[in-house]
Amino acid sequence: MAPSGHYAACAILLLGILARASTNEPQASPRVYLTFQELDSTGTSRHFLPWLNTSDFRILRMDKDYDRVYVGARDYILSLHLHDLNRDPLIIHWPATQQSRTECVLSGKDFYSECGNFIRVIEPWNRTHLYACGTGAYNPICTHISRAGRQQSAQQLPVPQMRGRRSSRAAKPREAFDQSQLQEYILHLEPGQGHSGKGKCSYDPKLSSVSTLINGELYAGVYVDFMGTDAAIFRTPGTHTHTTMRTDQYNSRWLNEPTFVHVHLIRDSAERNDDKLYFFFREKDSDTGHSPTTQARIARICLNDDGGHCCLVNKWSTFLKARLLCSVPGADGIDTHFDELQAVYIQPTQDTKNPVIYAVFTMSGSVFKGSAVCVYSMMDVRMVFNGPFAHKDGPGHQRAPYTGKIPYPRPGTCPGGTFTPSMRSTKDYPDDVISFMRGHTSMWGSVRPVHQRPLLLRTGVDYQLTTIAVETVAAADGTYQVLYLGTDKGTVQKVIVLPRDDLQTEELLLEEVEVFRVPAPVTSMRISSKRQQLYVASAVGVAQLALQRCGAYGEACADCCLARDPHCAWDGHTCSRYSAAHKRRSRRQDVKYGNPIRQCRGQNSHSNRKTVEVLQYGVEGSNTFLECQARSPHASIRWHLHPDSSDRRREVRSDGRVLRTDEGLLLRSLQPSDAGLYVCSSTEKGFKHMLLRVRLLVLNSQALGAALVDSGRPAPWSPSAGQYKELLSILSQPEMGLINQYCQDYWQEGEGPRGGAKELREQKKPRNRRHHEEEEGESPHRQHHQGEESPHRQHHQGEESPHRQHHQGEESPHRQRHQGEESHHRRHLQGEGSHHYPHQPGWGSDPPHQRGRGSHPPHHSLESHDGQQAETET
Repeated sequence: MAPSGHYAACAILLLGILARASTNEPQASPRVYLTFQELDSTGTSRHFLPWLNTSDFRILRMDKDYDRVYVGARDYILSLHLHDLNRDPLIIHWPATQQSRTECVLSGKDFYSECGNFIRVIEPWNRTHLYACGTGAYNPICTHISRAGRQQSAQQLPVPQMRGRRSSRAAKPREAFDQSQLQEYILHLEPGQGHSGKGKCSYDPKLSSVSTLINGELYAGVYVDFMGTDAAIFRTPGTHTHTTMRTDQYNSRWLNEPTFVHVHLIRDSAERNDDKLYFFFREKDSDTGHSPTTQARIARICLNDDGGHCCLVNKWSTFLKARLLCSVPGADGIDTHFDELQAVYIQPTQDTKNPVIYAVFTMSGSVFKGSAVCVYSMMDVRMVFNGPFAHKDGPGHQRAPYTGKIPYPRPGTCPGGTFTPSMRSTKDYPDDVISFMRGHTSMWGSVRPVHQRPLLLRTGVDYQLTTIAVETVAAADGTYQVLYLGTDKGTVQKVIVLPRDDLQTEELLLEEVEVFRVPAPVTSMRISSKRQQLYVASAVGVAQLALQRCGAYGEACADCCLARDPHCAWDGHTCSRYSAAHKRRSRRQDVKYGNPIRQCRGQNSHSNRKTVEVLQYGVEGSNTFLECQARSPHASIRWHLHPDSSDRRREVRSDGRVLRTDEGLLLRSLQPSDAGLYVCSSTEKGFKHMLLRVRLLVLNSQALGAALVDSGRPAPWSPSAGQYKELLSILSQPEMGLINQYCQDYWQEGEGPRGGAKELREQKKPRNRRHHEEEEGESPHRQHHQGEESPHRQHHQGEESPHRQHHQGEESPHRQRHQGEESHHRRHLQGEGSHHYPHQPGWGSDPPHQRGRGSHPPHHSLESHDGQQAETET
């Protein structure tokens, strides 16, 4: 195949894939994009400003009772205030032991990125304590943390070993701790409570882990060995009688190199014994072909699972998993799958048994990469787990639905629940149930998203989604789900998706903001509807963002209405936060349709009158650019010209001289007929809004050139002090002396630096002339160098060195002629011998009269200054 045919085939293949992976809607663009500096200027964000040498921040827990958010980092635990991250920060320094760090480094691990104590678990133990675990430099460790309230007395609060404190300046030495400072230390490690974290936290900080603490027992999805090959869903016993439990070890049919993403407790019924814990992860699936592929999974276990009595001892006997599908249907019947599960958010509803599951998926390949968000219902999840089991007869066989007899009670049923009230433990299950469970952990069916397609897509962009948070917002025309999406370039997007006819949806990307000064992937987010704040973490820091920035949409009613942000409404004067609890008739909001003509009747003409006219000049024959950008990527821009030579208005269209761009209007080779009033306006949803008025004046090039021509001799170039200093630093001693004298003569003729040449010479005199130095009593060292020339300087100025005499003797006639022309100036300098001008501070870098020079003699260069100066600058 010819190269052109090969490229055409690749292009057709790529277009086909993109067509299958896209919806009918165009790729979403943010209505408002704020850089880090712009976001900071709005006053709607705060960044935690740590003085700590740490990294890898992760938001692990929100404590609404104490109004704190708990953040894990390398060697540190942070407790930050929900209202202001920098208000009373409580910090615990919890590094790995010296022995663990040494052993970690000796095993070949990196000291900074691996051999620290990376905090991965912070769970509430009770109302006064937390339970925390870290990697411990490849030696996982856990402990209890006291979070005693400020009202506690000294008798209730033991003296801590490692304490959280407000700031490093407020902290006192540990030996100075007394009861008067108890209020400063309300977060600290419990002494003597450290113990092994194996099965609770992974050894490798790069390996993901998830955990939750329920009834004093920690359930975790972790890698439980140093090499990172033994993945397990683990339960560590607490105060209850349950035993240690885990998945079957080294059994790829249970777990096959999983990456754990999320864990959540979801109740199945009013019976507490039916409670199940759901794990979300991605893993390799070797049954799909020759090379393993990644697939997203949802798995569940019963909280009261105690394993079998003969087999699966201390192993889960209710573990089941199913595939999570997130794909785009193709016209040819081939679906495009997004299988790399990245994040999960469980949105609670009024029915606690049926929350909504939001999941972020990505797909990376050699052709293109993309992201998708899919939504699942618990009804569909339970339907799959109640459906047929997957069965495989042998290594060479394909999986198929199991059609044999299913034992009773149905595998995966919790003991003592709605369907097994007489069985109090899984150890009471018959042997055939336990044996069946060991070989049938996968379900045949897959959990498909609501409407059988993703809620939103991101394809053809230079980033991928990493995490998600969801908020339910009540607006004037209904209730909406607002999605906050973190990206791997450190931004957060605010999105709503509106239902349309025929199961179609409309995505509105309201805004995108750069959260961190240094871009870094967003690793975790938490949302507080009560405080209207979003908390964002990355490897480089933690930040909090207000959920709304209504003023960024614009200053007109139409801008506020077209934004369609459920948080914002027009109050008659500004675009401000909307609250359903404080309804006013003057509040104008239309999230569903965004119709400014209906909502902002009588408000729009006022905004157009506020448009200021700007004056801009252009020179005939040159190019000029008129800048104008729409506030929204969904608006279309139109330019109109009111020429000075005519009363008729005409639309400006692109032609050979005029180029319309997304940033404005480029006019090339200006003509007098281009002068006039240019009006830039945007149109969106039938609403026209004036953005800019520019009056362009075209200046006649000949008249302008004549005005710039000076009737006399061109003004001499005046070297600055900095330029003179640079010249002195690069020239040799004889040349320096020549330049010194020339500049003195030049300034004495009145052509030196303007406004102060005489004063400059007067400032030099007491520092440079020998008789003044002697009268002022200079130090012997300075007198030696300035009162009497050094041998080196005398050698160069009084008598040329043999090396220089050798070159002067062999100079060309041209050089000898110029040396003769220099003799007068040289004899004058050698006669005085004490003119040495010191370097002055603040002088520039361009040498006077020497720009663009080569190796010409100094005197020749100075004499030819008038002829060479213009050529050099040109």
